[in-house]
Amino acid sequence: MRTFFLSPDEWDRQCTLRGSEAHHMIKVLRMRAGDTCRILDGKGREGLFIIRGMDKNSVQLELAETVMHPEPHSRAYIALGWGKSVRRSWIFEKAVELEAAGIWLWQAARSQSKMPDMTKESWHSQLVAGAKQCVNPWIPELKSVAAGVTGLVELAQGFDRKFILWEGEAREALLSGETLGTSGDTLFVIGPEGGFADDEVSLLKESGFAAASLGNRILRWETAALLCLGLHFWSKQR
Repeated sequence: MRTFFLSPDEWDRQCTLRGSEAHHMIKVLRMRAGDTCRILDGKGREGLFIIRGMDKNSVQLELAETVMHPEPHSRAYIALGWGKSVRRSWIFEKAVELEAAGIWLWQAARSQSKMPDMTKESWHSQLVAGAKQCVNPWIPELKSVAAGVTGLVELAQGFDRKFILWEGEAREALLSGETLGTSGDTLFVIGPEGGFADDEVSLLKESGFAAASLGNRILRWETAALLCLGLHFWSKQR
């Protein structure tokens, strides 16, 4: 069944699909009145809708069935040091597939450029595309953390588990699936391509973040993020 996205504030028993979603349905998939489609709102709601009509730029839908998915009992967030954009869309897509609850982009001392103060609509669109592809009813929270590690410390208050994935940590402190997947919120902090500055590591450790290793190789940040989310995702399945 074809899957589309509609924001929660537009959701109703009778609603209208517009923009790129309507264009894809009309022009690309060539769906017609009477067809059924799946709609996600990114907040755990999934609905089956019947197409009742369409014009050049919009589709009129009628709700046939709704499913409310329970909020995950174990949630994983990743904080990625700001870096090159070339692989950002890839990690957005994979983070949705692996059920990340949040993606925080933070300004690190060794970031190669200044991070935007606000998240971009195109980033959200990439998350939506990933959610539709894997039929994940939950779209990750997306944040820009311009205040660096001090901002991460503030946002992470109340988290159950907080890790800094640091290449300087001893091999014995290997991140293990045995500590993941349990109830509560887990945050993984990953540095930019240039790695963490010493004072960033010190502040995070002093603020209750546990330093962990991902093995004896220096991984790119998207590889490190994927490994953390994969371990957490796998651990939840047990």
